Amino acid sequence: MRNILLTISYDGTHFCGWQRQDKSCNAKPVRTVQAVLEESLSKLHHQPIILHGSGRTDSGVHAYGQAADFISPIDSIPVSNYLPAINALLPKDVRIMSAQEVPADFHSRYSATSRVYRYFLWCDKEHSVPANLMSYVWNIRRPIHLDRLNAMCACLHGELDCASFAAAGDQSVSTCRYIESARFFTQQAFPAGELVVFEIEANAFLWHMVRNIVGTLVTFEQNGKPASCISDLLAARDRKKAGPTAPAEGLFLWQVKFDGVRRHV
Repeated sequence: MRNILLTISYDGTHFCGWQRQDKSCNAKPVRTVQAVLEESLSKLHHQPIILHGSGRTDSGVHAYGQAADFISPIDSIPVSNYLPAINALLPKDVRIMSAQEVPADFHSRYSATSRVYRYFLWCDKEHSVPANLMSYVWNIRRPIHLDRLNAMCACLHGELDCASFAAAGDQSVSTCRYIESARFFTQQAFPAGELVVFEIEANAFLWHMVRNIVGTLVTFEQNGKPASCISDLLAARDRKKAGPTAPAEGLFLWQVKFDGVRRHV
C-alpha cells in the first residue's frame, strides 16, 4: 500500500467543478474532475479508488497545479509509470503532470500550507481575444492601471477577516484567512498580445473569494477609488459593499504548496 500524490492540470470548461457529486442534473450524470479521475484510477487498479484533493474548484474554473493523493493497493507499479498509465485513460481535458510517493499520513488538503491562484484578464480594447484564449480570460475591453491595482493589493496581506469577499451560502466556520501575497503583473500571451495576471496566495480561500476579490479590485480601480477603500471594505465585513464576482473562466488553481508555514484552516 502506497500513498501517491498527483499534480493535475485540467480545463474546467466542461466540468461541474472538482468535487464528485452523487446526484444527477436533469437525469444526466454530473461531470466532475474528481469523478473522472477516480474512474480512471479504479480501472487501472481494478478496484474502487478514492482521491483526496487539496480543495475544490467551482464549475468552469481551471487548474494548472491541483494536488490530490490516493492509496494504491499495488506496490509493483513504479511511481514513474503512473503518469503515462493514468493519462492514457483520461479525457483530453484532464492531465496528470507528475506523480510521487508520499508518507502514509500525507493528505493533500490537510498537509497543504498554501494555495496559489492566478486570474487572467484581457485588457486590449483594440484587438479581440484570440479564439484559443476565449475560455481562459476575462475580457474587460479596457486598459487598467496596474500601479493603482497593486496599491489596493498591498492591503491584502496577513491575517484578515475576508467576510466581504465570501459568497452567500459559504459554510466556513471562520471567514478569517491568512493572505501571503497578492499582486497584478503582465504576461505575454500566445501567440500575440498581453495578459494582465492577478496572483494571490493564501492558506485557504472562501467560496468565490478569489473571483470576488478580482471583480472588486477591477471595479474599484475603474471607479477611481483610493487604495484605502480595500481596508475599509475588509473592516465592513459586508459582501454588498464589494464589487461583482469575476467570471469563472479566467481563474486557475495554479499551485498547491506543502513546504510553508502551517496556518489555521
